[in-house]
Amino acid sequence: MNDNLPYSYNEDLEKIEINLLLEALYAWCGYDYRSYAFNSIKRRIWHRVHAERLSTITGLQEKILHDSSCLKRLIADFSINVTEMFRDPLFFAAFREKVVPLLRTYPSIRIWHAGCSTGEEVYSMAILLQEEGVYDKTKIYATDINADVLKIAKSGVYPLDNMKNYTNNYIKSGGKNAFSDYYYAENSRVKFHPYLLKNVVFAQHNLVTDGSFNEFNVILCRNVLIYFNKTLQEKVHDLFYQSLGMFGIIGLGDKETISYTKFSDRFENISENQKLYKKIK
Repeated sequence: MNDNLPYSYNEDLEKIEINLLLEALYAWCGYDYRSYAFNSIKRRIWHRVHAERLSTITGLQEKILHDSSCLKRLIADFSINVTEMFRDPLFFAAFREKVVPLLRTYPSIRIWHAGCSTGEEVYSMAILLQEEGVYDKTKIYATDINADVLKIAKSGVYPLDNMKNYTNNYIKSGGKNAFSDYYYAENSRVKFHPYLLKNVVFAQHNLVTDGSFNEFNVILCRNVLIYFNKTLQEKVHDLFYQSLGMFGIIGLGDKETISYTKFSDRFENISENQKLYKKIK
C-alpha cells in the first residue's frame, strides 16, 4: 500500500485507473500521454485530483470528459516547462565552438527547437546566432505541444527578477555583448527586442503523434526525452533521425543521450562533455 494514496487504494488499482484515464484522454481529444514516464505522469495526475478537490482518479477522468476547463488544466499539468535563458551555459559555449563553424559553411540554416516551452532557449539561440553573424540566414522552427506556453514565447516578456541569473548564464556561455542590450524593462518585467524573432516560427507540434515537417541542419530537444518511456524515446529518436540532414547536429539535455539507442552508430559526439552529436550516416 502506498501511504500517499487514499486508504482504499493499492498500486494495481491506481495503475488501472491511470491507464483508463490516459486512454480516455487519447480517445476523446487526441492527446497521447500513454508512453510518458509512469511515475512522472502519476504525480501530475494526483496533483490535479487534489487540486480539483476530488478523491479518485476515476473522478478526475469523469470531470475532464465533461468539463473542458478541467481538461485544459490537466494538459497544462502534463506540460513540463522548466527552462531559462542560456540554460546549461557550457552547452551554448560548446555550440559556439563546435557547431557555428559548420553552420557558417551553409548558404542557409534550418533549426528545429522541439519542446521549446516558454521560449527562453529560443531567444538564447537567436542571440548566439546573431553574435556569430549567421542569424540572417537562419530559420528557427520552435515547437511545443502546449499552446499557452507558445503564447508566452511569442510575447518575449519575462520577469525582471530572472535577469540576474540569465545574465550570469549568458556570460558563462561566451556572450559577447551586454546581455541587457537585448531587452528593455517594463516595470517588473522585461521584453526582448522583436528583431530576435524575425527568423523564428512558433507552432504547435506533438512529438508523440506528429511527424516530420522539414529537413534540418540542427535539432535541439533538451530535457524533454527524460519524461518519456524507452519505447517513446526510440520513436522520437527515429523522428529526429529522419528529420536531420547528413552531418546535421542534434543537441540533447545533460541527462539524455544517443548512446544505447539503435542510432548510436549513426552519430558521433562532437563535444566531450556536452550532448552535441553529428549525424554521420
